[in-house]
Amino acid sequence: MAAPDPGRWGECGPRPPGRLGSRGGQEPGTVLGAVGMMDLAYVCEWEKWTKSTYCPSLPLACAWSCRNLIAFTTDLRNDDQDLTHMIHILDTEHPWEVHSVSSGHSEAITCLEWDQSGSRLLSADADGQIKCWSMADHLANSWESSVGSQVEGDPIVALSWLHNGVKLALHVEKSGASSFGEKFSRVKFSPSLTLFGGKPMEGWIAVTVSGLVTVSLLKPSGQVLTSTESLCRLRGRVALADIAFTGGGNIVVAAADGSSASPVKFYKVCVSVVSEKCRIDTEILPSLFMRCTTDPNRKDRFPAITHLKFLARDMSEQVLLCASSQTSSLVECWSLRKEGLPVNNIFQQISPVVGDKQPMILKWRILSATNDLDRVSAVALPKLPISLTNTDLKVASDTQFYPGLGLALAFQDGSVHMVHRLSLQTMAVFYSSAPRSLDEPALKRSRTTCPAVHFKAMQLSWTSLALVGIDNHGKLSMLRISPSLGHPLEPKLALQHLLFLLEYCMVTGYDWWDILLHVQPGMVQSLVERLHEEYTRQKPALQQVLSTRILAMKASLCKLSPCTVARVCDYHTKLFLMAITSTLKSLLRPHFLNTPDKSPGDRLAETCAKITDVDIDKVMINLKTEEFVLDMNTLQALQQLLQWVGDFVLYLLVSLPNQGSPLRPGHSFLRDGTSLGMLRELMVVIRIWGLLKPSCLPVYTATSDTQDSMSLLFRLLTKLWICCEAVMRAQPVNQMKVWLMNAACCPASCWSPTWTGFLPVTAWSVACNPSSPCDCASAGHPLCPAALPPCSWTASPGPLASLRLTISGGCTWAPTPLRSAKPVPGVAVSPC
Repeated sequence: MAAPDPGRWGECGPRPPGRLGSRGGQEPGTVLGAVGMMDLAYVCEWEKWTKSTYCPSLPLACAWSCRNLIAFTTDLRNDDQDLTHMIHILDTEHPWEVHSVSSGHSEAITCLEWDQSGSRLLSADADGQIKCWSMADHLANSWESSVGSQVEGDPIVALSWLHNGVKLALHVEKSGASSFGEKFSRVKFSPSLTLFGGKPMEGWIAVTVSGLVTVSLLKPSGQVLTSTESLCRLRGRVALADIAFTGGGNIVVAAADGSSASPVKFYKVCVSVVSEKCRIDTEILPSLFMRCTTDPNRKDRFPAITHLKFLARDMSEQVLLCASSQTSSLVECWSLRKEGLPVNNIFQQISPVVGDKQPMILKWRILSATNDLDRVSAVALPKLPISLTNTDLKVASDTQFYPGLGLALAFQDGSVHMVHRLSLQTMAVFYSSAPRSLDEPALKRSRTTCPAVHFKAMQLSWTSLALVGIDNHGKLSMLRISPSLGHPLEPKLALQHLLFLLEYCMVTGYDWWDILLHVQPGMVQSLVERLHEEYTRQKPALQQVLSTRILAMKASLCKLSPCTVARVCDYHTKLFLMAITSTLKSLLRPHFLNTPDKSPGDRLAETCAKITDVDIDKVMINLKTEEFVLDMNTLQALQQLLQWVGDFVLYLLVSLPNQGSPLRPGHSFLRDGTSLGMLRELMVVIRIWGLLKPSCLPVYTATSDTQDSMSLLFRLLTKLWICCEAVMRAQPVNQMKVWLMNAACCPASCWSPTWTGFLPVTAWSVACNPSSPCDCASAGHPLCPAALPPCSWTASPGPLASLRLTISGGCTWAPTPLRSAKPVPGVAVSPC
């Protein structure tokens, strides 16, 4: 990637747009309304390849996953003038690294679609071939396609994964509630297809240009069941189509032949498995004609339908239509409603039942429409499932909370409009170039014959706080969208908006990078405190599920401020400590498999919590040591990991007298009773395993041959843990001075090596926080390896950073999934 041309994308204007119906090329003096805030975050531009070898793909496909991975397409031309259709994967945290995949498609790629987990990608082309791409070893730079389907010679115009039945709605009205269950409610939504026991069945559905619908189901055995059926008996050309899902588990397909004079047709699709075969049943639903075709003054002005989109994948009752000419467009929003069917009085007298209960029919009604616009080049729809009840909409309007309520329209003049998803009123505008001054003579305007740079494909992030667009030159631009769309807010209310979205990401597991774009350094301390406060209000079971996510989220936030950046090391180390504890406890096995008792790991935690004796051997005798028996080779393979635990305990205790400043690594550990309790449990486990195989014990350099280093460390660690528990219970700690003196004497008994086990900290997010856009081509790579104790490990913040340690022959630990764009030896810290 090369440095972007600041003359094209790099300036965002405060020029007011007024109603969406006003044309972008209007003359000064037109009455205009207020504008929200939407500015450029960064630009990614390809290297200056010759036009003979590189060109943007036509059509240009783009998709944004819940992990903040962006997939888009380009075409490469070789010396023989043959096109290679490429798929590029870009992590929004590391936009300077783009992983390119040769798709293997023989024709142009028409559709890209991520699954609900963000780990698999579907691609479809103009030859009817569909490929399913998945991460290899959870690496974002390693993709493989093992399954797929094909409708030979029939281009794919619409593609979607089957719905898994999970929908968590945001209730703006209850954003101040203490329970996550009240803020984010589980919407009753059935999967498209279920296996035995109600488990959702995976698969995808596609619509072809000839009016066929094809469904492929992925069985647990790896087998693919594929079936193809016509949408209706009378097949016709389908130029545009989209797919949505209903709460009852059905699928709705919208199709149009591209002419505004033709109706937009809707079909209900039901998928089932009968005798190990996929079966498709279709049913015709009410159709509609665009309103502009019924207006005599506009009947022939917009001959083609260029965009057809449901407002959300899980909302089949609302659809967005765009009709265009060569230079202008018109957008309409329609809603499907149940209405009573009028019945003649004669029939009511004949059948009284008809008069008591009025028959209901489904009918499309127009919600809103725009005036004449510049030609629309791309549309991006929100993915955030915000509740659209009247109460929630009123609270959102009163508090200026707009994520999920707006959609984006890109125009050929280079502007991008954020409009309300229901009223289509303009809420924010981004201009690709600085607006012309009002007193500038018209003769001084540059006259160019080349078309203006404009977006050909756009996608909104999953929280609607960022927008990615790819222009007609193949350049990628990232825009930031303010939660309040530029409306002035009190700091407390702005903080509440960001906290609400962070909580939603923590509950759903979505990546929160786009939220961090709007966090100012002065907000970090308050956000971390409020986030921890809301977390502690939840039930213990939910806290256990969210424990790793909140640590990763705190680490990401603390990187944004110089005052809190030192805490990042502690949060990452806590993540690693939790992974170690979980892994070592998983190796324990009950002596009798049918024992209806707690697991060995639970008994270990309960025993260590009850027994506060400082003697490690007295704690050990209360455990069933037969549950800790492991193979000797496995114990030896764990030695480096156990050494890391021992060195870390020693570092904490030795550095305790110098922990007056919160800027030192490890400061928060000495005040965290939960983490100290984990370390006590691990010390007991290490002690027991050392009796089985002494060579697996951590190695210390003691000043005396008779010094029992493990007992000394456990005694001091237990006293520190008791003090922390007493402080948490607001009890007086009388022996603190004596204990500090003992800890200060620890270096005289056991030599402490220089500790380098904390993760490095990068300043990428701090550099990206200002309003000025960041040039990703010139930005240096922030990843920096660091020396560690003997084991090598990799960590990554974010909701996907749950570290998993596996034991296989040797001692290997790796996170799953890995968010970095390419593997880095040692430690790789993903910037915020």
